[in-house]
Amino acid sequence: MSPTTEALILSRGRATPARVRVLDCLLRATSALTHGELEERLARDGTLDRVTLYRVLDWLVEQGLAHKISGEDRVWRFNAVGREEHGHAHFRCTRCGQVFCLDDLRPSFALALPPGYVFGSAELTIRGLCPACNTPRV
Repeated sequence: MSPTTEALILSRGRATPARVRVLDCLLRATSALTHGELEERLARDGTLDRVTLYRVLDWLVEQGLAHKISGEDRVWRFNAVGREEHGHAHFRCTRCGQVFCLDDLRPSFALALPPGYVFGSAELTIRGLCPACNTPRV
């Protein structure tokens, strides 16, 4: 457990062991994780009840510490937000199915809305091949 993880949670509410474990796992992940992938990773450090995991993920999303991304396979993927607000694009690899946050790519169309429109949120997913899948196979 990272002191930063616990501090992030304490800024929003109670830092239960389950919340700390799940957020820490999301912060260490290199791509967004499904509920099943999270279950597998968390099982390495001891079992976490499936219902508890769902509740923790919902709480993290409600608190703005994580966000969920809907996949074309109708499976939610979760990623940590950390200290910044979620407002970036996502990249979905069409070969391996992983979803990556593109933190430096922020949609600018919200700035160009016609008068009277107020931006709330948007989901932007770019599809293609991730670096691992784009590498020529020998």
